[in-house]
Amino acid sequence: MTKQRFLNWQGWQGWQGWKNEQGDVPGWVLITLMTAGLVIIIWGLAGPALSSVFEQAIERVTGF
Repeated sequence: MTKQRFLNWQGWQGWQGWKNEQGDVPGWVLITLMTAGLVIIIWGLAGPALSSVFEQAIERVTGF
């Protein structure tokens, strides 16, 4: 494959990929919202336990 044909092929693939990606914004928005929801739920459940572990570690370090 010559260099020019390769560059033309790359350009064609890139254009086709861009064309197929149009309208995919709702999918990314959904993924972002679901991730944020999971972080909030996990933080709510594990937050107090993690806070306790952190406080104990700080007490041990400052206790010397």
